[in-house]
Amino acid sequence: MADKSKYSILLATYNERENLPLIIWLIVKYFSESGYSYEIIVIDDGSPDGTLDAAKQLQQMYGEDKILLRPREKKLGLGTAYVHGLKHATGDFIFIMDADLSHHPKFISEFIKKQKEGNYDIVSGTRYAHGGGVYGWDLKRKVISRGANYLTQILLRPGASDLTGSFRLYKKDVLDKIVQSTVSKGYVFQMEMIIRARQFGYTIAEVPISFVDRVYGESKLGGGEVIQFAKGLLYLFATT
Repeated sequence: MADKSKYSILLATYNERENLPLIIWLIVKYFSESGYSYEIIVIDDGSPDGTLDAAKQLQQMYGEDKILLRPREKKLGLGTAYVHGLKHATGDFIFIMDADLSHHPKFISEFIKKQKEGNYDIVSGTRYAHGGGVYGWDLKRKVISRGANYLTQILLRPGASDLTGSFRLYKKDVLDKIVQSTVSKGYVFQMEMIIRARQFGYTIAEVPISFVDRVYGESKLGGGEVIQFAKGLLYLFATT
């Protein structure tokens, strides 16, 4: 019996005009090869570089049934972007991933395979398990990422090896409940979603992935985000 599952891929974008055509081409390629039904939902937050115009051209190429454009007027945060995308998603499962090519769509089939093995509620990509890795980062950023993940493991004991990664597969109803209960902003958001999932008793599996630093554009991680992460970690430690 053919699998009737449908997958919605949420791409939250801000100044990704150069990356968007390639990431969408790769997603279409791997889903077409797999045979699964899919849709790509682009949530652009008023990018000044013309990301939305590029998305409109891609929609003409691939069709309105495959590329859905759900733009917003300004940058409103990752969490609200997911909520906005979920309102329009028709899939049974939701992929979230970065639009800057840091997350290669070649891993999509591994996520789907792992989810079906145990009917898991969430499958999370991990850079820190055997077979995973990070490429293109300088030593400073690697130390910050490793240190943040280590502190999180000690303080929160989340039951997952990569808390700050953002390449994940969720059952739609699971993601909807988690997003509604998550209060953090910015980079802490991904971490809190896994913590809330643990609180709700959802099952989590992991797939090793290779994370590659963006080729085009600038990283959105700065000193302010590091401070925000530390505050968020202390908040979760005190409240969970």
